[in-house]
Amino acid sequence: MDYGRFWVISLGTGSPKTEEKYDAHKAAKWGLLGWLTSESSTPLTDLFMQSSGDMIDFHISNVFKALHSEESYLRIQDDTLTGNESSMDIATKKNLESLVGIGERLLKKPVTKVNFETRVCEPCHKGTNEEALISFAEILSKDKRTHDLKSPHGRVTNLK
Repeated sequence: MDYGRFWVISLGTGSPKTEEKYDAHKAAKWGLLGWLTSESSTPLTDLFMQSSGDMIDFHISNVFKALHSEESYLRIQDDTLTGNESSMDIATKKNLESLVGIGERLLKKPVTKVNFETRVCEPCHKGTNEEALISFAEILSKDKRTHDLKSPHGRVTNLK
């Protein structure tokens, strides 16, 4: 199989700004209930939510790297959200408008890759997210035109 033909765009929902949220010495003494609810949060849920997205990105990044197709995988994620911005269940008009602004600013930010040792997104000097998405769209559009030309049915037209 020609893995170079795969193009993957992974759009994250954003995550809270990375910070030391839990103290390891305190966590060691929590017990079962402490892991379920501690310091007005839910540590176990927080850890599962953060780690699942990171692990998927980690594995997909490594697969594309092993296949010498790193340019074919783009992950867009904002890891600097704070307060209500990082909550997925606050659907107020103010918060939704704020999320639109976050998305618009995210397009202007540089393409990043997660440093899996520090869990911090770092610029990888490949332009902005907007430029990367435009590049992907151009590649996919060109591939579609080439596929249509090679198709035994020729170009499919919209019949009304």
